[in-house]
Amino acid sequence: MSESARCPWAGTDPLYVAYHDEEWGVPSRDDRHLFEMLILEGAQAGLSWITILRKRDGYRRAFAGFDPAKVARFGPLDAERLLADAGIVRNRLKVESAIGNAKAFLTLQEEAGSFCGWLWAFVDGEPVRNAFREMRAVPAKTPLAERISKDLRKRGFRFVGPTIVYAYLQAVGVVNDHLVGCPRP
Repeated sequence: MSESARCPWAGTDPLYVAYHDEEWGVPSRDDRHLFEMLILEGAQAGLSWITILRKRDGYRRAFAGFDPAKVARFGPLDAERLLADAGIVRNRLKVESAIGNAKAFLTLQEEAGSFCGWLWAFVDGEPVRNAFREMRAVPAKTPLAERISKDLRKRGFRFVGPTIVYAYLQAVGVVNDHLVGCPRP
């Protein structure tokens, strides 16, 4: 893919470029992947996404392969273990929210049948395809992200404000914000 045509946020870092070219904006309907990205987007708050991408393998190891049932069983000793793990962002609020979000995720799955079904119902099962021509036109949050954020917070999720949720929706392909002219559809 031509660097000049690729969305400019991907830059030239090979990890970032691969993320852009292979994952970002691709519709995900896998609950485990959706949970992984929810945790990673929350961990990213206040940091650059490349920092999280570089720690992604550490997160997978530390958070039991992002199995929400296993993470939901983490207790205080696990939280302390995570806070000592240099392979992840060692922020107490983010670590504790990841564990709490796993519990809320399981409850939502039970109520809705699947997290995927609940999430994709907000867009009638079809990705929102925007047609922005420049990065500055891409919003930080949208009414859709605000609705989903509000519902998640009501269900006990944390680190799910509308800006984080919009980045999440982009990451898992509920919203496709690849710029017009980007070869990645």
